[in-house]
Amino acid sequence: MARLVVTVFGGSGFVGRSVVQKLAAQGWVVRVAVTDPVAAEFLMMDGAVGQIVPLRIDIRHPASVQAALIGADAAINAVGILNEGGGRTFQSIHVDGAANIAKACVDNGVKSLVQISALGASKESPSSYARSKADGEAAVLAAFPAAIILRPSLIFGIDDDFFNRFAALSRVLPVLPVFTRDGLKLTCQDNKPHLDLYGSGGPVFQPVWVGDVADAVVKVLADPACGGKTYELGGAQRYSFKELLELILSQTNRCRFLAPLPLGLAKLIAPLLQVLPGKPLTSDQVRLMESDNVVRGGKPGLAELGLTPKSLMDVIPAYLDRYRRRPS
Repeated sequence: MARLVVTVFGGSGFVGRSVVQKLAAQGWVVRVAVTDPVAAEFLMMDGAVGQIVPLRIDIRHPASVQAALIGADAAINAVGILNEGGGRTFQSIHVDGAANIAKACVDNGVKSLVQISALGASKESPSSYARSKADGEAAVLAAFPAAIILRPSLIFGIDDDFFNRFAALSRVLPVLPVFTRDGLKLTCQDNKPHLDLYGSGGPVFQPVWVGDVADAVVKVLADPACGGKTYELGGAQRYSFKELLELILSQTNRCRFLAPLPLGLAKLIAPLLQVLPGKPLTSDQVRLMESDNVVRGGKPGLAELGLTPKSLMDVIPAYLDRYRRRPS
């Protein structure tokens, strides 16, 4: 009996790698559709000979997307960008690219499509990133109404961007910024003036483990009843931006001053920082932080898929240990 074939677009990325590994373990033949297949060859070791096959594609080009889906039973779109540049825009990747995949799935008779979006995707968001994610969902569902949308919160794991980035910064910087929406205000406590530096601690996140996101992909592919549904994927706990930085400092055994940075001031600084290499902060990222990134309720999530989310503290101590300050 022929094995089922799945094409994972963006399969060599942070989320895509976990998805490929989980699907291979389930016996799928996995096509890893990426712009650099040579760089994705390491994934072949996660399956039997010939089970995982890297392919060169660019989701902005419909012809290459079509070729990657010939004979496929399912498809997952794990392609996403945090910053625009080099011809890769939110519109071309999150909207047009996602639409190309959905249309090609229809043309090739693909039975299941999973679109990995983002928690906070909204056409009303002030952030171009969040609006493009919402527009991408709409484009996918317009072409493939039975597509399954997954909206994860901040994703953590051994190669994540957030925790690794700030842990690395804590090695070299004496100060880390806490983006606040209601800090730096004068209040009164016990009839005495009090300067509230952090307010509520900045935007709130519900970090979800990358392995739980990959497990969700496997679950929805296995259940036809999931077709056409949107799932919001959040972790076990919610944390403010300040609390996340405090966790990082605790796990790396470092003492750093957490400097409150009001979003209004961050909006003035971001245009200068976004032209630097690596774009440490962009104007769109500041706009994204105006809203909390948590599960709001009203849509199914990990619990409805029979999954219990891993706690942040079950995972990050192991991989943040490499940044830990050792006794001299």
